[in-house]
Amino acid sequence: MSSPLPGLPVPLRDAAGALAFYTRLPLPLDAGRQRAFADIQWAAPLAGAVIGLVVGAALWLALALGLPAQLAAAVALAAGVVLTGALHEDGLADTADGFGGGRSRDDKLAIMRDSRIGSYGVLAIGLSLIARWAALAALAEASPAGAVLAGIAAHAGSRAVLPALLAALPPARADGLAAGIGAIGSKTVAAALALGFVFLLPCGFTFAVTASVVLGIVAFLVARLALAQIGGQTGDVLGAAQQAGEIALLACATVFLLP
Repeated sequence: MSSPLPGLPVPLRDAAGALAFYTRLPLPLDAGRQRAFADIQWAAPLAGAVIGLVVGAALWLALALGLPAQLAAAVALAAGVVLTGALHEDGLADTADGFGGGRSRDDKLAIMRDSRIGSYGVLAIGLSLIARWAALAALAEASPAGAVLAGIAAHAGSRAVLPALLAALPPARADGLAAGIGAIGSKTVAAALALGFVFLLPCGFTFAVTASVVLGIVAFLVARLALAQIGGQTGDVLGAAQQAGEIALLACATVFLLP
């Protein structure tokens, strides 16, 4: 197989593949050299950091143009949604609809596969946006630089746990994205978690340690809920986990970074 990014080292091609998956940037998804897609998931937090950087840049620009912190936070959230194509928001909505509306495991999985959105999904997306907007607005009003760092940390850290969830939980269905991604190795999981921690450090060591613990608890709770509801993970469950992790990390930032 010829590489879509000739001349670049494997780590850079992996990063490009992760960015192509987690965003709508026009980059080649194939990492080249016939590497399994699961192997590039160590770069998930790198993709998250880029998303967070774009969100932070939008926030900074909006503030520089004289917009109030509340409106600047809305602009920043919109930039993130456009960049990612609402990938994880969609997963959160489908998970909420399935877990909330289905009676049996099969019912829940069928609802999650349905492209239509229900009341649980609408409420889940609305609450997620409100929580993230409130945190970003408070951070932006107190310290624009702190808000940018918190946004990068939240996007990178929340995606750093996704390979661990893929490795820990069996696929809930035989087909679909999560089932076809392949086995996630322990080195991939460790690399993603380590990178995620690195992106938390600019907000302070105490924040990084505390946020890591909180993020681990959130990931554990999502995993337990998914096992109880559908017997494993799907791409939608991973999207819900990312959203929950991002909210948790932004909440931690408001505790540690606000005066």
